[in-house]
Amino acid sequence: MTTSSNAGTAQAAGPGVSEPARRERRWNWSWLRVTGSVGPLGIATAVLWLSIIVLLPLAALTVTSFEDGWSGFWDAVTAPAALDSLRITVLVSVVVAVVNVVMGTLIAWVLVRDRFPGKGVVNALIDLPFALPTIVASIVLLSLYGPQSPIDVHLNATQPGLVVALAFVTLPFVVRSVQPVLIEADREVEQAALSLGANNWTTFRRIVLPALTPAIISGGGLAFARAIGEYGSVVLIGGAIPRKTEMASQYIQKQIEIDRPVNAAAVSVALLAISFVTLLVLRLLAERSARKEQATR
Repeated sequence: MTTSSNAGTAQAAGPGVSEPARRERRWNWSWLRVTGSVGPLGIATAVLWLSIIVLLPLAALTVTSFEDGWSGFWDAVTAPAALDSLRITVLVSVVVAVVNVVMGTLIAWVLVRDRFPGKGVVNALIDLPFALPTIVASIVLLSLYGPQSPIDVHLNATQPGLVVALAFVTLPFVVRSVQPVLIEADREVEQAALSLGANNWTTFRRIVLPALTPAIISGGGLAFARAIGEYGSVVLIGGAIPRKTEMASQYIQKQIEIDRPVNAAAVSVALLAISFVTLLVLRLLAERSARKEQATR
């Protein structure tokens, strides 16, 4: 029976295939099922796709930004109008990140810990900025806070208007980062602290907040990185007033319109560097938090 079974396996593997090769093939497929690895072909496909979609466009952008040499790149980035647009962009993005850290954490807390009518609708609305074209958000915000504001609040062509627009499109990053951590939080520890006499604020500050801090930092960092390159939501309500409300993305568009692609590429590379450093820091903090969590177990 054993001999006939092996023969059947050999026939299934194909003619002209030696027994060691068949064993190696069976071992390779078994190893694939266990490890989930896709092998060299899968890795090559992933690298190729990443190169086409991400690396090649970034390389082309960088090459364009240095067409006039390092001095040309530096002059383009340090031009007064470029520096002002970068300063406004970073300042507004930091404010937006801080606002969303506070309000996003509060909203995530309400969605996880409280029960109220329409909770499912509110939870679905959080993801609306992901699906809504950002230019539509700019139109809506301009209708609400523009010169014809029905509530008599005029934020068009102001930096607070930029903050409102960017807060709208970046809010989901914080909420969706904090929400899963709250769901998985150990409520028994909080109840134990309350039973020992700690008030709600002390329990939140000493027990809940340390557990939420990595998620809050991650969500805030993602919101900042998203706000850095935003264009659609600020194009109308911001007004693009030079040295007042002109974001870097709007400055880049203006440079393209006046046929200065090298200047536009240089400022784009500066934005790219800011976003890359932000995401790198978030990655390092996440790895450090994971190692710390494993060490405490």
